Amino acid sequence: MALNDYVSLGRSGLRVSPFCLGTMTFGEEWGFGSNVADSQRILDRFIDLGGNFIDTANGYTKGHSEKIIGDHIGRHPARRDRVVIATKFFTNMYRGDPNAGGASRKSLVAACEESLRRLQTDYIDLYWMHCWDRFTPIEETVRALDDLVSAGKVRYLGFSDTPAWKVAQAHVTALLRGWTPLIALQLEYSLLERTIEGELIPAALEFGLGVTPWSPLKSGMLTGKYTRESAGAAKPTRGTFVTSSFNDAAFRVVDVLKTVATEAGTTPARAALAWVRQRPGIASTIIGARTIEQLDDNHGALETKLTPQQIKTLDEASQPKLNFPYDFVRNMGGFGYTGTTIDGFTTPANPLSH
Repeated sequence: MALNDYVSLGRSGLRVSPFCLGTMTFGEEWGFGSNVADSQRILDRFIDLGGNFIDTANGYTKGHSEKIIGDHIGRHPARRDRVVIATKFFTNMYRGDPNAGGASRKSLVAACEESLRRLQTDYIDLYWMHCWDRFTPIEETVRALDDLVSAGKVRYLGFSDTPAWKVAQAHVTALLRGWTPLIALQLEYSLLERTIEGELIPAALEFGLGVTPWSPLKSGMLTGKYTRESAGAAKPTRGTFVTSSFNDAAFRVVDVLKTVATEAGTTPARAALAWVRQRPGIASTIIGARTIEQLDDNHGALETKLTPQQIKTLDEASQPKLNFPYDFVRNMGGFGYTGTTIDGFTTPANPLSH
């Protein structure tokens, strides 16, 4: 697969590259990340390779990430129209103002206008709700987003970091009322974070929503550069984003990942990205890069094809504990189909029948 082997994003006509360039590291305001010149070179390299999907947010590096994209791409109409720019609303950019963040009509409309100015564009291709706002009725949010689509300021809609039941409520409400429905979900997903397989992935498959995983390398943990021996002395620039994974369970997964990567003739990072890319429901995986070298290394994962046995090995090593009733249903096999083969899957015998 190449970066220009485009895929449809969810149940829509929007075509995107199989890898999406995440730009949370554009700008140095957070103490880590790329300067403006390096960020521009990364953008150019990604586009030259065939990538067309760029992801940012109003809150990334205090708005600087959006501005870097706007200065380099947004202000040039010919370049801007050839890429899919996704950004997000939710982050409060004006601390102390209760209406400057969240997903209310007032907040998201203002956030959209500010993002358009920083991105220097007339429209946002994909507008994400960055997080669930439990203080705002979902009908208010979805209707306000529909108005932005009707006004031509937004093309498509998606949700990030939102419970499956709230996604379902928003999507079905939009469909029933004739408003613009969702086309995608942006979720954390990796060998070290698989709990979305309980509800969110099945919801995405049921509703035809494309999944764009973030942190597929778990903030660098799945690159293999951190070991049990070096963990105590490691001081990663992202702090607890990385060190929270310094535990025996995570290192056991990394050990298996290294073995599989060696068998596949690739690096742990590429093997981890290939595993995510080959999962059900995945449309375009978000990769971040602070340097050209990191981008090129991640890009190489598109050439990595894991065998069914290698995927099974990684699956078993990283099997998540899902919320009730999903582990129960998986273990019981479903009372109605005990020991039956359907669609190539044979359900286990019902232990209560013995």
